[in-house]
Amino acid sequence: MSQVQEPGRVLLFTGDGKGKTTAALGLALRACGHGMRVLVLQFIKAAITGELTAARQLPNLEFLQTGRGFVPKPDSPHFEEHRRAAEAGLERAAQALASGRYEIVVLDEICTAVNTGLLTEESVAALLEKRPLAPTLVLTGRGATPRLLAMADTVTEMRSLKHALQSGRRAQKGIEF
Repeated sequence: MSQVQEPGRVLLFTGDGKGKTTAALGLALRACGHGMRVLVLQFIKAAITGELTAARQLPNLEFLQTGRGFVPKPDSPHFEEHRRAAEAGLERAAQALASGRYEIVVLDEICTAVNTGLLTEESVAALLEKRPLAPTLVLTGRGATPRLLAMADTVTEMRSLKHALQSGRRAQKGIEF
């Protein structure tokens, strides 16, 4: 495992445009190419996706889906199950950060988990405040809160100008999943 030369950063990819997870996975792939150990924790997704299948082929990339899929409205009888899964994912993230095992930890859709009420902003901010200086932490998802934006070292906002789904096209294998 290569040694981290300086403190890890907090990168945040947010916005209403496509590409937040894709950017995080590109960063993870780049790090794997340098022999770095990477963990990707997905807070919403619960399906066999192309990225999950590909990750199984890279020995230094671990992938964990803690989500339960599309988040129901808070008044749904299934919302609590999704909330518990997100909280378990946050605990797993804290363990991963403390383990010293990874050089990069990606918390995919964690901003969405906050935005939909599965996690509190306070619990995610506490994770950021208590984390060790390494590894680098990558947060993704729509609706990043001002506090999380302020805590990040690098913020990129994906803005949607046009999307094929808006014209009625269906999600495409290899593009959306």
